[in-house]
Amino acid sequence: MDNITHSLVGWALAETGLKRRTRKGLAACVLAANMPDIDVFFGWSPWAPLAMHRGFTHGLVGGVLLMPPLLAALLWLLDRWHMRRGAVFKSGLPMHAGWLVALCYLGALTHPLLDLQNTYAVQLFSLASARWFHTDGLFIVSPWLLATLGAGIWQARRRRSGGPAIAALAGVIAFIALNIGISTLAWNATPGRPDRVFAGPEPLAFWRRAMVWRQDGQMFWGRYDPLHSAATVTPTGAGRADNMANPVVQRAARATPQVEKFLAWSQMPMAQVDPRGCTATVTFADARYRDVPTAGSFTASATVPLSRPGCPAR
Repeated sequence: MDNITHSLVGWALAETGLKRRTRKGLAACVLAANMPDIDVFFGWSPWAPLAMHRGFTHGLVGGVLLMPPLLAALLWLLDRWHMRRGAVFKSGLPMHAGWLVALCYLGALTHPLLDLQNTYAVQLFSLASARWFHTDGLFIVSPWLLATLGAGIWQARRRRSGGPAIAALAGVIAFIALNIGISTLAWNATPGRPDRVFAGPEPLAFWRRAMVWRQDGQMFWGRYDPLHSAATVTPTGAGRADNMANPVVQRAARATPQVEKFLAWSQMPMAQVDPRGCTATVTFADARYRDVPTAGSFTASATVPLSRPGCPAR
């Protein structure tokens, strides 16, 4: 999810009354709700679980178990620094280290749970497993969540009561549960016997799904609208071979660290082979993002030699 949504979830948690449990309580909830996204600054890391977005820092071990105490310690040190400088806290709250750690844990837990809801997916069990998990319950930026959370926080602060924030969070949970149910219907309505299915919600018409599925080495796309037919996915165009079994593609998959990193992230990989003379350029993409321009982080390419008459042996 986008960081505004993560921040609003942390803020709404704080407005339920939790921010009054300790000094720096609001900061703990909001910062912890965003903390796992620190991995975006480590794309250069040679350690793949950290370099990969939504890997180790989003997992139950890295993001939920290990990182919250570190954030709590930093906030505690910041508070000590403020005290030494003679800061006066308008809230009048004492510092309670136990609550500070608890709020950091609670805020951090919301992050992978939210990211789990969209098709980008999360490696929940990194390092133990590289498997990606997704529920397809939300578009990556949901205006429905932004409106619900924003209204709940505004009313909670206006009324000086945690009730509106609690109601907003309950509404968010109900909305997500409804959308997971719709995606489950979409998965079950997918034709054939696919080995992988994604059902991406639309941002405004949240009940509709952009479908992509893989079966027998081919990628297929379609649309699902339960208001039209709860048992039917409408294909959009013909299937397309993913080419991943092509020997040239398999060589290219091991050709560069960039391609290997891309394929470790990609869950619906497909390849296009462009032969030219004695070499072929293989471009890898992810079928989930077929409509994204073929550049940047959504593709990777490698050039490999071909075994053809007249070409030097390699």
